[in-house]
Amino acid sequence: MKNFSNKFGGKNNKDYKKKSDFGYYSKNTNRSEKNDRFLNNSANKNVENLKKNDKNDTFSSLKRKNPRFKSNIEFPYKKNSDIDQEFTNKRNYDDWIWGKHSVYEALITDRAINRIWCTSEIFSSDKFYILLKDLKSKGVLIEEVSWNRLSQLTYGASHQGVALQLACSKTISLQQLIDFSKHNCPNPILLALDGITDPHNVGAIIRSAEAFDCKGVIIPQRRSAGLTGTVAKVAAGALEHLHVSRVVNLNRALEELKKNGFLVVGLSGDSQISISNFLEKAPLVVIVGSEDKGISLLTQKKCDFILSIPLKGKTSSLNASVAAAISLFYLSGK
Repeated sequence: MKNFSNKFGGKNNKDYKKKSDFGYYSKNTNRSEKNDRFLNNSANKNVENLKKNDKNDTFSSLKRKNPRFKSNIEFPYKKNSDIDQEFTNKRNYDDWIWGKHSVYEALITDRAINRIWCTSEIFSSDKFYILLKDLKSKGVLIEEVSWNRLSQLTYGASHQGVALQLACSKTISLQQLIDFSKHNCPNPILLALDGITDPHNVGAIIRSAEAFDCKGVIIPQRRSAGLTGTVAKVAAGALEHLHVSRVVNLNRALEELKKNGFLVVGLSGDSQISISNFLEKAPLVVIVGSEDKGISLLTQKKCDFILSIPLKGKTSSLNASVAAAISLFYLSGK
């Protein structure tokens, strides 16, 4: 038992000496000071690294908690939802009718209609096909849409596959407008709109046209605002005293007007002919284009004259309704 303890103790002493060389419990003060400096420096470096890591971890955690740049998907969705909600609140359904029976009764009673949305099943049914085809030939815009699209337009109403928007005034055919204008005036002036989709502009043009004794306004079936409540409100009663013809194709309508002795005059800021120098007194059709694109190239080819309104200021163009009013002032005084 004694030998075992000595042997064990001896081994421990050797191990202790070996370990003391590494500065754990060494009696060598110089070596211990060096090791202390080494340990202190390494400890300081470790503390600095930990601080840096803590800062990086804090910054990365802030990134994870506040994904400021990750929200490109979320914010637009919220913004669009707010816009949709605002649009829903502003839309007025007083002039809308939906449902098979309600729409059918409105169609057979010859009410003024601006636009119709229907599914393919409704358009191809025997009950609606002839009525819808006849309305389309008269200029009513008929759009074939899916069931889901119609549900979006009516915001989940029970539409049964069809909905329509009533017009504030009835329209007449192009031939009726030609006969009426020539019967009441030897040199009538008609106004044709090309691509004016803003109802405020259409209403203001109708108001100016009636004020300057224009005999009628021609509106294409597509790429134009219809005779909605906004148009009637901006027109301020002029729509009740002015004939409007809604045509399927504006260029074909211009050809028909030419056959009936009308001169087609277009308004464009690029023309070299001033409207003040235009002296023709034949029946006229004045075409007003949209503010951004003007008269389309195909429609310009149908024009007999292209006139410009002389501007003296730095403004390069006029509002469509203002241009229409100025041109009618010049041409009606010839």
